[in-house]
Amino acid sequence: MIKHVVKSTHTDETTRLAIRLGELLKPGAVITLEGDLGAGKTTFTKGLAKGLGIRKNVNSPTFTIMKEYRDGRIPLYHMDVYRMEDSGEDLGFDEYFEGDGVTVVEWASMIEEQLPKERLDIRIHRLGDDEREIILIPLGEDYIVLCEELVTG
Repeated sequence: MIKHVVKSTHTDETTRLAIRLGELLKPGAVITLEGDLGAGKTTFTKGLAKGLGIRKNVNSPTFTIMKEYRDGRIPLYHMDVYRMEDSGEDLGFDEYFEGDGVTVVEWASMIEEQLPKERLDIRIHRLGDDEREIILIPLGEDYIVLCEELVTG
């Protein structure tokens, strides 16, 4: 399994990485975010949204499961599935995963069985107040190429 580890010493660095990723993404991309509460999943998503050209304020969809943002170059579907358990039931997520936008899933391990096999898994570990270790795990050739461009470009 390929992994890219990026160290961030400040929120601004994390945001810049996410903006750059957003600029590189294409319709149909699926990004999963894992990390403890306060690790920076929503901060990362806000940066990603900026990279997609989204101007609206992005916040966590904790109590609504999903928020859609359509004012950028590509729609963003931001899901927070923390309160869900993988029931094996078809909840229609594949319509978003295979759709015209970029899907970001926070706490994706809760719906592991419903996730597409090809995606970019991102794990954010809090090392200190502002320090983060961001681990990028590309699953599938398109995501391997994407990560290479992201970390070397």
